Amino acid sequence: MNFTDYVFQFSKNLNKTAVISKEELSYKKTYSNIITIEKMLRNKGLNNKDAALLISENSQFFIQCYFAIIKNGTVCVPINPNSSIEHMEYIIKSLNIKNIFIQKKLLKYLPKVWDLDIYTEEDIEKLETITEDHINEKTDQQDVAVILFTSGSTAKPKGVMLTHGNLIYNTNSIIQYLKLSEGDRIEVVLPFYYCYGTSLLHTHFRVGGSLVINNRFMFPETVLQHINNYKCTGFAGVPSTFQILLKISDIKNRKFPSLRYITQAGGRMANIFIEELFETLKGVDIYIMYGQTEATARLSYLPPYLLKEKMGSIGKGIPGTQLKVLNKEGIPVKPKEVGEIVAQGGNIMKGYFNDEEETKKVLKNGYLYTGDIGTVDEDGYIYILSREKNIIKSGGNRISPKEVEDIILQMDEIVECAVVGVEDDILGESVKAFVVLKDDNLNVNSIIEYCKSRLPNYKVPKYVEVLKTLPKNSSGKVMLKELKEMK
Repeated sequence: MNFTDYVFQFSKNLNKTAVISKEELSYKKTYSNIITIEKMLRNKGLNNKDAALLISENSQFFIQCYFAIIKNGTVCVPINPNSSIEHMEYIIKSLNIKNIFIQKKLLKYLPKVWDLDIYTEEDIEKLETITEDHINEKTDQQDVAVILFTSGSTAKPKGVMLTHGNLIYNTNSIIQYLKLSEGDRIEVVLPFYYCYGTSLLHTHFRVGGSLVINNRFMFPETVLQHINNYKCTGFAGVPSTFQILLKISDIKNRKFPSLRYITQAGGRMANIFIEELFETLKGVDIYIMYGQTEATARLSYLPPYLLKEKMGSIGKGIPGTQLKVLNKEGIPVKPKEVGEIVAQGGNIMKGYFNDEEETKKVLKNGYLYTGDIGTVDEDGYIYILSREKNIIKSGGNRISPKEVEDIILQMDEIVECAVVGVEDDILGESVKAFVVLKDDNLNVNSIIEYCKSRLPNYKVPKYVEVLKTLPKNSSGKVMLKELKEMK
């Protein structure tokens, strides 16, 4: 089944609100625009051997073009609007892309020399509206629907190939454990070109719920206002999303009567912030989750009722997905032993586009090897310690940066913290902490002394540097590589 046909199977004729952005749009109108764009692509002769680039911030334009491209069987390649020209050119040449859908306000960033078919909102509005639906019966579950390009260990970006089957499988699983229904409405601050962001779009459209688009997270108070003004039942974020809301917004003095649940993924959040959220959002289900682009979006979740008992755990595999922690011999670890987290299920990617070597490194023996180092407890719940490449090796000791970060973030004066290993002539690597402060009244030596009273000596940061903000990518993840390269 084609993924777009699956998503709109029950909602395409509904007159209820689907999206609230600058204006409200119904499912019926949204789907009408989708089949109109899809008809244009079909008339141009595009099929599953073609790919189309989508460059847009979160908007109705993104949603309609995204689902239209997929419905046609063409591979959709959504990218960050702030991507470099070099990054875009690499993708265009690699996939032999001839068609770009882009918001008009972003056109000025494209080189005028590109000989490509380019479509903006104005071009879409000029199309003759189509009312007759075309069910794409040619789509195979193993056909690639989306390619998401991520930065990786190689010099070139890696294109994660996700099939129609991957998207359907992961969407069903997320709907099941979040108990989503047509009554759910989520406020979206995560970008749609990020797999976590698109998963919000997929799941809520499948059940006939609705989305509120907020592209103004730099003004956190607007996020809180929208939850109440639009009676949102859900909200999703990465660790920095919640750290900022807890530290510099008025969230602790507000009530959110409509809010049913929140979800957190995109990296491990410090226990101190999980506890703060629990105390702040009484009665709201808090889902701590784990995922990767290579797994379509989601791999695991911790049920809200276990939040306190299993603090810091990413839980177990989502419905239909199996997670294990294996040692170097490929044997499941015992409680408190350390190994690599691997996953198996219908949400695991087809592979990296045109990169068999990198694909073989992560898809082995029927499992996705995530590169995340973790352990398990007596009940089989998984805890992430670090990315293998981020483990600090100092004087023969292996140090998890997250353990040090969790201690530092217990200080009320700290808004954000990131810990990395820096080159050391004697130890190999030393621990360095980068912090963002509420104000400038805290001396860095106080942070080191605080750590000394709570950590073994070899884990105490040798250096502490204060920054106004931590460098982050467009999804809100801290860019550790940039921190390691700072002089």
